[in-house]
Parts: sequence; structure tokens; C-alpha cells
Amino acid sequence: MNTKRACGLFALLISSVSAPALAQSADDGAARQDEGLNTIIVTAERREQNLQDVPVSATVLSGDELIQKGVVNLNDMQQVAPSVAINTFNRSTFINIRGVGIAQSAPTSNPGVAYYIDGQLIPHEQFIGHSFYDIGSIEVLRGPQGTLTGQNSTGGAVYVRSPEPEFNLVSASGDLTVANYGRYRGVVTGNIGGERVALRIAAVHEQRGSFTKNIGPSGSQPGNLNMDAMRANLRMESVDGRMTINVRGEYFDVRSDNNAVKNRNDAVTDDPFVIEEDGRSFQNQEGYRLSTEGRYDLSDAVQLRGLVSWQDGSTLDQTDGDRTATAEPVPAGLPASSANRRLYPGRVSRASTVFETLIAEVNLLSTQAGPLQWVVGGFYMDEDVPVTLERDNYHTDDFYESSSDIITLAENTSKSLFGQVNYYATPELELLAGVRHSWDKQVYTRFAVPGPPLEEPFVSQQTSNEWTGKVGANYHFSSGNMVYLTASKGYKAGGVNLTPGQDPFGPETNIVYEAGFKTEVIDRRLRVNGAAFYSDYQDIQLASLVNGLPTTQNALSGRAKGAELEVVGQFGGFGINGGVGYLDARFANADCISDTNAPGTDAGCPTNLRLVPKGRRLPFSPEWTLHTGARYTFYFDSFELTPSVNYAYTSRQYATPFPSDNTLVPGRGLVNARLTSKLDNGLLIEGFVNNLTDKTYIAAQIQNSSSADGGIIYGAPRTYGVRVKVAFGN
Repeated sequence: MNTKRACGLFALLISSVSAPALAQSADDGAARQDEGLNTIIVTAERREQNLQDVPVSATVLSGDELIQKGVVNLNDMQQVAPSVAINTFNRSTFINIRGVGIAQSAPTSNPGVAYYIDGQLIPHEQFIGHSFYDIGSIEVLRGPQGTLTGQNSTGGAVYVRSPEPEFNLVSASGDLTVANYGRYRGVVTGNIGGERVALRIAAVHEQRGSFTKNIGPSGSQPGNLNMDAMRANLRMESVDGRMTINVRGEYFDVRSDNNAVKNRNDAVTDDPFVIEEDGRSFQNQEGYRLSTEGRYDLSDAVQLRGLVSWQDGSTLDQTDGDRTATAEPVPAGLPASSANRRLYPGRVSRASTVFETLIAEVNLLSTQAGPLQWVVGGFYMDEDVPVTLERDNYHTDDFYESSSDIITLAENTSKSLFGQVNYYATPELELLAGVRHSWDKQVYTRFAVPGPPLEEPFVSQQTSNEWTGKVGANYHFSSGNMVYLTASKGYKAGGVNLTPGQDPFGPETNIVYEAGFKTEVIDRRLRVNGAAFYSDYQDIQLASLVNGLPTTQNALSGRAKGAELEVVGQFGGFGINGGVGYLDARFANADCISDTNAPGTDAGCPTNLRLVPKGRRLPFSPEWTLHTGARYTFYFDSFELTPSVNYAYTSRQYATPFPSDNTLVPGRGLVNARLTSKLDNGLLIEGFVNNLTDKTYIAAQIQNSSSADGGIIYGAPRTYGVRVKVAFGN
């Protein structure tokens, strides 16, 4: 479908749904219009607060706002939050904020953006995208959150909240989306609430065909999706109201034919949405999370909070390692040596990764209004991460036997103590100071690695500890209006590398100095928040290949400066939103590091290392990010009609420190449009078009790994469909 036809479809939807306009009552419509902006509640400091009173650069959106902006998965969050870059490929979703986060996955490394779901830290990037349904709110916090959010927060934090069960309410809803490419998404929710006990259940089924066609003989269609997930939240309150307990459970089962990766050297077709693979591929991710969170008011001024979480997630995936239908495997009888693999690169790779994680946190915090607010607490994590990577160099159609094994176990522990104090020296001037000390340990056991067989398991360990925290001063002019100045430090733990004898890698740190303002004007109809920052990023952890094996190294330091500005307005039925981020993030010194994509030797560097010069841009640090949108609600006797349009732009970025066509993610601008009709009886009908102009763009550049060649993942073409939601309740 071309652009003109898409625009015509959208116009037809508008004209057909808006036909009852003659029934509008001007008086009734005016009475039903929104009188201003809603208060945004955040939990960035372990208590519920107005966003306008918290000294942090943040984007906070409700579940309804996410849908209005066309955000249908976690990857889309970069379209509505300045200075955020998200890249999803292989098993992982990489989030970078202000050029800080994670660039490549390694079994023993962590992301630099802390990700939370209903108060639970999700310590690795493999399982953060499966809870994107029945969302209450999402908070994207920019800059280190080194006091309250744990050891992996050099770049920032993301808090995902599902809706709380409601007491004295029985309700249910069904939400169905039908779209092109065979997409069906159904979400059902139910709330059963008595006076002191309430249960909320939500479940989702989503399926979609691939945007890419595989013309090879494998029978797989990489890029498709089939997901089932559900969660439950049991909320209980004591008779006196002093104690609240939430027992949460979540399960997910996500199956696909793995990623649709376009071979950069495709000799058959240059169509970005056509690939040729002869190896059967799949990716199966399954797991569950259980948690209990309790809050007890020890007095009118002090509350005790505790959370215990158990997380179990596994990934089993298989890949056509050569990304072609023509590469020959190593002939039977020949050894699978590096020389023979270069002559016969055909192969199939299989990987199994399991995360078994126990997390506990306890907080003691003040709750009474007054000039002094404080929180102290402790955090503990203990996890096992067994990994098995296998490669079959003798077959290209399926995996039969392994010719190269990597079998390892990482045992990670993290402990920390923290505290923060906020003190109003005057009714306007607020001072804050927070500190955290973290102790981290990783024990890494290699049972099998490429090369000579190990006589016995090879065990190494790495310990690291660090002080982090935040200090600042805030001046509150009035409710919702403030300026602030802060300095904060974040930390990400070190770890052990795969190759026996390879040096471990140490922690990375990031210190950020930030000045910002928050204001609400025109009778709370216009909100304008802004921040400027300077970042000192030390001992950056970069993942690469050394002698064909994954390695993480502390390479270089970085400096970044930038600013963000966000605007939200609501004037009767007319709503606007916008945000812009500017980022200048560069390496602060030169160094020689390994290049996964094009190994070679630069002048002054040892063999197989390349020079990263001072001043080169950090990976995943687009100079400009911008989003803007508008909507207008027409009010009628029995329904509301809201057309909306949103535009998001991200400038070019690189996936590695080595700029080239193989690492470039070009800039792109995307347009989403929606038309929503909401009836008084609870029925919602919506038509939508995402990527309205059918922009062809690169979403991610994958570098070579030890088991599979790299390539290009293209973003979704134009998609369109209809969404229907119905709600029932007392």
C-alpha cells in the first residue's frame, strides 16, 4: 500500500466514525472537556510523589498515553522519550540513555540502565520486553540513579507499573487488535475486589507474521511472533489499614523463528525484506516471576517496606549461522578447524541460557509531612546463569551434533546498603543527599570452551565494590514549579571473561552534573520541563571478539554534554506533547580495542586491535532525538472522537566505536496516526496507522558473534489495523 492509499484509509476512518457529529451538544461537550493536566505520580524515590517535585529528568506516561502515541512494545519507547536509544536483536533489548547503557551482550555483563517491573529489578536485558501489556505507567529516568536503584544504573532507570487491584470493585475488560501482517493481539483483564482483598488478573495473546520473507529452503520465517503471557496481583490490606501486601505472579512464553537478519553481502536480492536461509531457526523464551511486597506503618511517621522476588527465565534459540542458503558446511571427515571453517562457513548454531535470580530488598522510610524526609534500605541479589553455546559446522539445514562447545556457569551476588535524606531548609529550599555502597562478586566456571579440552572446570572470580549516590538542591517556587541542581554517580559491576587466562573486567562509573527546571503554567494546562547535563563516564565496558570468543573489556572513558526539553499541554479538547534531546557524547581518550566487525591492525596498535581516536562518538548516542504530537477530542452526546498524530525522529548512531556502513544505524523519522471513538457505554473503537509514510529504515546492526554472522535488522514497514476495547464494571 502506498502513502496516498494509507492517507486515504485514515481519512475514510475519520469520515465514517465522525458521521454522528450532528448529535453534538455544545453545552454537554464543554462540560465534559478536560480542565487541565493530570498530576503525574512517580516512585523514583521509593515513595509516591508528584513528578514536578522530584529533581530528575524523566518521561512518565500512562498506559493510555502509550497507546495514543503508537507505543506497542518496549522498543517504541525511544519514540516518546528524549535521549533514549533502544535496539532489540538476538535475545536482548539494549537500552541506552544519554549514550550510556549497554552495546553488546555477554553472559557475565549487565546492562547500564536498571529496569524494574512492579518494584522488582530485572537484572538482565533478555527478559524485559515481555510485560508490555496492561500497563499502568512507565517512568524513564535519565542519568545515574545510584542511590535507590541498585548497581546497574550508570545510564538511568526504567520503572514499569501495572495497575493496582482495586477494593470494592468487580470489573473486566477485553482489548482486541487486528492488523496487517496477520497480527492479532488480545488482552483480557479482570478485577475482583472486596473490602480488604482484591485480585487483578491480566493475560495477553499476540501473534504476527514476519515482515520479511525467507526464500531459502529452511521452512522458517524469521521475524514472526507468537506470545502468551499472564500475570496476577493479589492485594490484601489489614483491618486497621496499616499493612498492605501484594503477591504477584507472572508467566510468559514467547516463540518465534528468531530474528530476521539481512545478510550485508546478499548476492541474490537487495530487497531489505527478503532473506535466504537454509538452516532451521527458532527462538523460544519462557519464564516466570513471583514476588511478595509488603508495607507496614510502624507509626504515623514511619513505614517498613519489604520485597522478595524469584525470577526464572530461559532462552533456547537456533540460528542459521552463515545467514545464507549457499554456504557449504565442513565436509565430513575434515576437522572443524578455523582454516576449514573459513573455507566452508556453512553452519547452524544453538544456544541455551537460563537465569535463576533471587532478589530481596527492605526499606524504612518516613511518611509524615514535614521538612525532613528520609529512606534507608538494603538490597540483596543471588543468581545462577548457566549458558550453553553449540555450533554444528557439518550441517546447514538443522542442528545435529556440536563441533564446538561453550558451557559455563556464572554465579552472581550483589549486596548494598543505601540511604537518602531530603530536608527543607526553608519552605522553598530543599536539600538532598543520598549514598549507597555496593559489594558485587561473580564466580565464573567454564566447563568447556573452544580449544584444547579443559582437564577440569576452570574457575575465576571477580569482586568489585563502589560508593555511589546523589547530592542536590531544589528551589520550589510553588506547587509544580521548581529549579534544581544535582550531582549523581552510577556504577555497573565488573565480571569475568570467557577465555581462561583472559583478564577480568572492572566496574564502570558515570558521574553526571545536572541542572533543570519544572513548571506548570496557564492554570496547569501547560507543563514544561527541561534539563542540561555534563557526564564523566569512566572505564566503559565494551564487548567484542578476541580470537573469535566474546570478551568484555574496560576501554576508554567518555564525556557527554546535552539537554532535554519536554512540553505537554491540554487546552480543552486539544492536547499537545513534544520532546527534544541533544547529546554530544564522545570518547575522551584514544585506545586500542578489538573490533568484532572488521578486525585488523591500526598504526600504533598490537595485532588484531584497532584504534579508537579521542573524540569519536560513543555507541548508541544519537545527537538528536525528537518527538511531537497533537490530538483533538470532539465531544458528542454519547461518545468522544479523537484524531491524533505523532512524529518521532532519531538522528544517526553507531552500534560500535568503529564508524562504517556495517555499524551505522541511519537516522529516521516516523509518523503514527490514530482515530479513537470512545462511547459512554465503555466501548472504544480505534483505527491506527504506524509508520504512515512506509519508511524503510535500519532498526539495528548486528555484529559477528562466535556462532553467527552479523547483518541488518530492518524496522517495521507501514502497519495498520483496528482496535476494539470493551469494559464492564460496577
